Amino acid sequence: MLDRVVTGWTSWDEPPVETAPPGSRYAADLAAARERSGCDEAVLTGEGLLREHRVACVVSEFGFLAGSIGIATADRIVAAVERATAEGIPLLAAPSSGGTRMQEGTAAFAQMARITAAVTAHRAAGLPYLVYLRHPTTGGVFASWGSLGHVTAAEPGALIGFLGPRVYEGLYGKPFPQDVQTAENLAAKGVVDAVVPIDDLADVAACALDVLAARPSVAVPPAPDPAPVPAAPAWEAIERSRRPDRPGARDLLRHGATAVTPLSGTGQGEADPGLLLALARFGSAPCVVVAQDRRSQRTGHPLGPAGLRVARRGMNLAADLGLPLVTVVDTPGAVLSAEAEEGGLAGEIARCLADLLTLPAPTLALLLGEGTGGAALALLPADRVLAARHAWLAPLPPEGASVIVHRTPDRAAELAEAQGVGAADLLRDGIVDDLVDERPDAADEPVAFCLRAAAAVERALTGLAAAPRLRAARYDRAGRR
Repeated sequence: MLDRVVTGWTSWDEPPVETAPPGSRYAADLAAARERSGCDEAVLTGEGLLREHRVACVVSEFGFLAGSIGIATADRIVAAVERATAEGIPLLAAPSSGGTRMQEGTAAFAQMARITAAVTAHRAAGLPYLVYLRHPTTGGVFASWGSLGHVTAAEPGALIGFLGPRVYEGLYGKPFPQDVQTAENLAAKGVVDAVVPIDDLADVAACALDVLAARPSVAVPPAPDPAPVPAAPAWEAIERSRRPDRPGARDLLRHGATAVTPLSGTGQGEADPGLLLALARFGSAPCVVVAQDRRSQRTGHPLGPAGLRVARRGMNLAADLGLPLVTVVDTPGAVLSAEAEEGGLAGEIARCLADLLTLPAPTLALLLGEGTGGAALALLPADRVLAARHAWLAPLPPEGASVIVHRTPDRAAELAEAQGVGAADLLRDGIVDDLVDERPDAADEPVAFCLRAAAAVERALTGLAAAPRLRAARYDRAGRR
C-alpha cells in the first residue's frame, strides 16, 4: 500500500521484542507469520511524502496474524505516534485488523487504551490525524485508534465493524445482517467520511492536508472598491432569497473555494443532507466549513437535530486544529416534528450557540439567504458576520409571525419591514458587519456572486488571523440591543 500513497519512504521500525515463550505454539505462529508476510510484525511505521506533505504512517499488515495487535505491535504503534507528535507532523493510519491478538489475551487487549492515549496526545497537540480503514477492520482496532480520525475514509467494499461477522454468528447462532458492516453503508450513515479507492487516497489525503496542515495567512488582501449596496424592501429580499435558482452553499464551495474535502455526518452514526461539513480554502485562507444547504432542506431534507450535531463536529474539528470556522446560514427553518422534539432539537440549537460563543478558533458567519428561526441563529454568533444583500434573519417565517400578530399570513410583508429582518437593517443594528453585493440578484449572476462572496470570506478570515481573537466580540454582538 505504502508505495501507492507516499514517496521517499523511511522506516521507523525497530526489531520487535519477543513476547512468545521459546518453543511455544505462539512462537511458531509468529515465525510462520514472518515467513508468510515478509514482515516482522503486524504494522509498519515510518514517514514519507504525501504529495508535498511530510507525514508519518502506521500501516497494518493483515498477512501477519490477521493484523492483530499484540504488545510488541502496540509498542511500535505508540512509538510512531509519539515520534510524529514530537516532530510536529500529520499522522496517517491505515488499519486492517481483526482486533487484538488472542494469543496474548487481556494484556494485548489493554494496549488499545495505550494506543488511544498516544493518538489523543497527537490530536491535542493540534496535529492532523487521518484514518484509512481497509478490509477488514474490526474489533478493538476499530473501537480505538481506527475511530479517532479528524478525517476518516474507507476502502471500497471493506468490512468494517465492532464485532466480526464470524464471531457474531458463532455467539448468536445466526448471521449478522448483510450490508451493515460495509464501507459504503457506514459512509451513508455518517460513521466514515468517504469511500476512497486506494489509487485515489494520496490525492484525497493531500487535499485534506492542504487545509488541516495549513496555517492562515495574516496578509490581508486588499478590499475591492466599495460598491453601493442600496437597501431592498424586506419583502422583496425575502422573495428573492427564496428563488429556487439562487446559489447556495454548494455553489459557493464549487465556484469560490479550493481544496474542498467533504466530510460525512457526525462520525458517530448520524447524517443530515441539509447540513454540509467540509474542509476548504478560500484563497489563501484554510477553514472548516459548516453550511446549511437550503436546496436540500427544501427538497425533502429539513434540518434536524442530527444536522446540528454535524455542525458541532465541525466546531470541534476547528477547535482541535486551530483552524478558522466558517458557518453558512441559509435555512427556511428547522424541521417541525415529533422526532425532532424527541431528538433534542432545542437542546442542539442551544449547544451550537454555546459552542460557537466559546470556540477557541476564529469564527466567521455568512448569512447567504434565508435565515429563519433557531436553525439560523444556531450558526450565527461569530467574530465577524457577513450577509448577502438579499439575506434576512427572523425568528419565524414572516407569514408565521403575521399569523401570531395579525391572525393572518396576509400581512407578512408589512411585518417583515417592521421587524427589521433585511440585511441593511441587520447592518444598521450591528448584527452583521458587512454586506456582499448582488448585482442585482445572486440568482442572475451565480458564479460572479459566489466569487464575490468567497473573496469577502477570504478577506475576513485573513483579517481575523491578523488580529487578536476576542470572544468578547461574539458576546457583545449577541447581547446588543
